[in-house]
Amino acid sequence: MKTLPTSAVLARRSALRYLIQERLKDTRPLTGSGTAPPAELFAGAAAVLRQYYLSPPVAAAVLVPIIDHPDGLSILLTQRAAHLKNHPGQISFPGGRIEPGDDGALAAALRETEEEIGLAREHITIAGYLDPQPVFTGFWVTPVVAFVRPGFTLNIDHHEVESTFEVPLEHIMDSRNHHTQERMLGELRLQVHDIPYRGHRIWGATAGMLMELYQLLR
Repeated sequence: MKTLPTSAVLARRSALRYLIQERLKDTRPLTGSGTAPPAELFAGAAAVLRQYYLSPPVAAAVLVPIIDHPDGLSILLTQRAAHLKNHPGQISFPGGRIEPGDDGALAAALRETEEEIGLAREHITIAGYLDPQPVFTGFWVTPVVAFVRPGFTLNIDHHEVESTFEVPLEHIMDSRNHHTQERMLGELRLQVHDIPYRGHRIWGATAGMLMELYQLLR
């Protein structure tokens, strides 16, 4: 018999959901269709991108899917296929570059999510946007945060995605699960985050986005 969530668990879930909605309310993406954010907003990182990688950076978007389970919120993540050119085998969110036919970051994130893992948009309710993250293969990635209603079925494109898994949001909210180290890229000092979970290593831009969500909800 399945154990019903306690009143404390239900209250915590409701509080986190409300906080996400309030903190992201009225947020707008900084990336448009096929464009990158103004370089002056991210002068240091943009300079490194121009020096070492693509110039100008390419606009992209990912969906940060928060599964709205009755007994708690969880984050849906993907493990990229091992043969991919960029970030093979890494943990990521579903997403990709903003194509000319996309009406901005939201359209790109929803399209890529459907293509990669088959998550239908009728299960998705948009909460808002986090700041773009620089990815050092030359992309500015806008995270689109959304709640996902349970009951969906995934249809994974294994050319793009090896597998999917969920991480409880409470795991992300526990600072004991955060590991941070400094890395120098040229003259730019970066903080690199690492969040382990049950044999998975969440790091790089994906961990950076989760850390921004953590800071937002603290």
